[in-house]
Amino acid sequence: MSNVAPLSLLGNLTPMPITTDQAKNELLQLLQKKSVFHGDFTLASGAKSKYYIDCRLTTMDGRGAWLVGLLMHSLVRREETARGLKVEAIGGLTMGADPIALATAIYSQSAGDSTPLRAFSVRKAAKAHGQTKLIEGNFSKGDSVCVIDDVVTKGDSTITAINAVNAEGGRVAFVAVLVDRKQGGKEKIEAMGYRVIPLFTRDELVGADDVASVQGQPFAVA
Repeated sequence: MSNVAPLSLLGNLTPMPITTDQAKNELLQLLQKKSVFHGDFTLASGAKSKYYIDCRLTTMDGRGAWLVGLLMHSLVRREETARGLKVEAIGGLTMGADPIALATAIYSQSAGDSTPLRAFSVRKAAKAHGQTKLIEGNFSKGDSVCVIDDVVTKGDSTITAINAVNAEGGRVAFVAVLVDRKQGGKEKIEAMGYRVIPLFTRDELVGADDVASVQGQPFAVA
């Protein structure tokens, strides 16, 4: 006897309906609870920071991943409509972008999109064996894609992903990020001609008073 549930029963596993505003508020609270740390931290550069963000603790949480998928899916489809674009795949530099891309692709499938979003991952360096790919997953030459990242600071990791997509024959429609740290990365990417849409800014995560109290100090990110 099969232990696989009939497809007709799987609808019972679908989360209760939620508006995008409710989802965004819940995700913000989850990020503040799981991903934002307060204290004294030393960055890889040796600089000191009063805050530390690790978005992966939220994007790799079951509920967090579902909320991220819902919101990123909504953002991509809304931007497509507003700009008259078509996005076929979503991904970015491993590993911060990976759980976001997969969550969004899964949500796209469950939402019943006529053409569900595909997920891909950009390696930091092409592997030296097998197919020697720089981009893994569901990416093809000619694809119009949304490049994503969990956090944009100076923009370097996002720009690496953009360059990889271009080098492999893809087209970047726009960029979406979970958190904009407001340290110049967004502006740097937009100066290259790519629109950047963040779900949240640093101020929303840590609060305006906290930001003002340490203005000019580095903001650490995992």
